[in-house]
Amino acid sequence: MAYSPDFRATTRPAGTAQAVALDQGLRAYMLGVYNWMSSGLLLTGIVAYLVANTSLRDAFYQQAYTSFGQVVMRPTALATVCMIAPLGFIMVLSFGVNRLSRTAAQALYWAFAAVMGASISNIFLVYAHGSIASTFMITAGTFAAMSIWGYTTKKDLTGFGSFLIMGLFGIIIASLVNLFLHLPALQFAVSILGVVIFTGLTAWDTQRIKVSYLNYAYADGPDQAAKRSVYDALNLYLNFINLFMMLLQLLGNRNNN
Repeated sequence: MAYSPDFRATTRPAGTAQAVALDQGLRAYMLGVYNWMSSGLLLTGIVAYLVANTSLRDAFYQQAYTSFGQVVMRPTALATVCMIAPLGFIMVLSFGVNRLSRTAAQALYWAFAAVMGASISNIFLVYAHGSIASTFMITAGTFAAMSIWGYTTKKDLTGFGSFLIMGLFGIIIASLVNLFLHLPALQFAVSILGVVIFTGLTAWDTQRIKVSYLNYAYADGPDQAAKRSVYDALNLYLNFINLFMMLLQLLGNRNNN
């Protein structure tokens, strides 16, 4: 989500050997991006489940929160680090991807996915497991539909994306404000708007990735393309995770204990 694609530069002569090769390369690149995204989500899910449902649970949460086991759990420095660390990884990958080596970019992505799993592991304590699974399936279906639409549509989504980015900053500010106000109505509004925004960003990012490949395929070497695929996967991963969390807040059934 760092830049807007030049949608006008995607016209290629159909039926030529160059066009066929470009189309094949695009499909292979997109498959690689989705593989990176899916692998990251899998790692996040595994880490989140292990932290919340194994012997790691008490060790982690007793260090991360005070009043563990009570209705109110106050975060300690460890919990704060776990919540902030993913943002640090995102900034490094976003602004340093061109300077990082291929191996470093990939390692940072895996580390980010693992830390993200630890940071959201409390969903297994707050929500029923069946509710988490059903919300994940709804998220996956919504994400797939919007990503396919973003890939296949002939409409330029550039302006649409700019509007969504502004909305994203809006819900971030509202979420920060609600950390102090604790207003259920504001949280509900943030969740509704978040679903709309991250659903739209899924289509926009998919088109951005496609158009960027068509524009820069011949300029990128193998290492640069590999690093860019990690960065593109990160954007789709973030859309999926945020959409999932927003839907879980709206649809999730909370544990009674």
